[in-house]
Amino acid sequence: MTYGTSSPGTSTATELGDITEFRPILNPEIVACPQPVYHRLHNECPVMHTDVGVIISRHEDVVFALRHPEIFTSDMDAIHLGNDRPLIPLQINPPDHLKYRKLLDPLFAPREINKLEDEVRKLANELVDAFIDAGEVEYSDAFAIPLPCTVFLALMGLPQDELARFLELKDNLIRPPGGFGAEEGFEVQRRTAVEIYEYFQHAIDERREAPRDDLISRFIAAEIDGYRMSDEEILDVCFLFIMAGLDTVTASLGCSMAYLAQHPEQRQELIDDPSLIPGAVEELLRWEGVVPGSARYIAQDVELNGQLLKAGTPAHIIISAANLDPAEFPDPDVVDFHREGNRHLAFGAGIHRCLGSHLARLELRVSIEEWHKRIPEYQITPGDAPRYISGLRAVEYLPITFTAVRA
Repeated sequence: MTYGTSSPGTSTATELGDITEFRPILNPEIVACPQPVYHRLHNECPVMHTDVGVIISRHEDVVFALRHPEIFTSDMDAIHLGNDRPLIPLQINPPDHLKYRKLLDPLFAPREINKLEDEVRKLANELVDAFIDAGEVEYSDAFAIPLPCTVFLALMGLPQDELARFLELKDNLIRPPGGFGAEEGFEVQRRTAVEIYEYFQHAIDERREAPRDDLISRFIAAEIDGYRMSDEEILDVCFLFIMAGLDTVTASLGCSMAYLAQHPEQRQELIDDPSLIPGAVEELLRWEGVVPGSARYIAQDVELNGQLLKAGTPAHIIISAANLDPAEFPDPDVVDFHREGNRHLAFGAGIHRCLGSHLARLELRVSIEEWHKRIPEYQITPGDAPRYISGLRAVEYLPITFTAVRA
């Protein structure tokens, strides 16, 4: 299939292959190494018109799209996951969006998140304790999934023994059987949405009767200028959280560790100087790109990069491509733990910037710190290989062989 630009002065149509090649969130064949595809987008067609919408990949254009929600809206026209109402705050536009961020931001502010550090550190070591004597581990099941998910369920006040159920609900929304966007997949999403609404309505009812020290109780109690959220609004927050809280940090941990396992010289930098770990977290967020893109819907005609984008067109904002744009990042293919001014977009930009970014950074930093204190020498198990999955870019299978530090 041939794609090209329609505006004067751009290059002639270029043979770019099937559309799925340039949407790594849907194509598992390239998800293990998507960076070359992103560079082709920058170089050949930074604003690409396709039969499923417009694909935007340059850093400058991506930032513009993310910072202009009145043009590139993220409401239910952009993406539908079986939900009855817009997800809060992601699918809410100004001016109402500000009200919800004022209610929710204080719950995820650095001063609140930093209180969790000791517990996250303790949990990381407990997980390592379970396999450290074996000399090998499948990292995803043993560490990348349980660490952030345990923290998330504790914050929400949800039962830890129901993790498998919550993971299934999340996967049915993000990677539904039958395929994302297909009729069968949407039916799965719709049934899953009903189950989520019912589950969290019961949780809300319980906490209205007997408040607890958890986020759901805080959502109920949160107030700004005399306004409190209704049950429906809290349900819409919880719906979003069940997706975001159980996937993105797990994906970031897996992709980061897969990189470090295959780059021993850079891993040694972190062992020799742990003060580099916060910078390494940021650089691996930029390079690995676990959230490849963000769906938007063009609400009004706009010219971008010399091209007219028409209202009513779906837009795919390729964040991970923007993070490799040489116009913003010198030597973008060099993974540099000393990189300065790293304005990556892994957590988005503008009003919809990720609410949980401080929690994600803490979990990633502490996990890498504690792992390398106890397991500095490790590699991908010889004869085996990581297995990546699409949707959110993640490593569902990461076999690691290691030598532990003995106390």
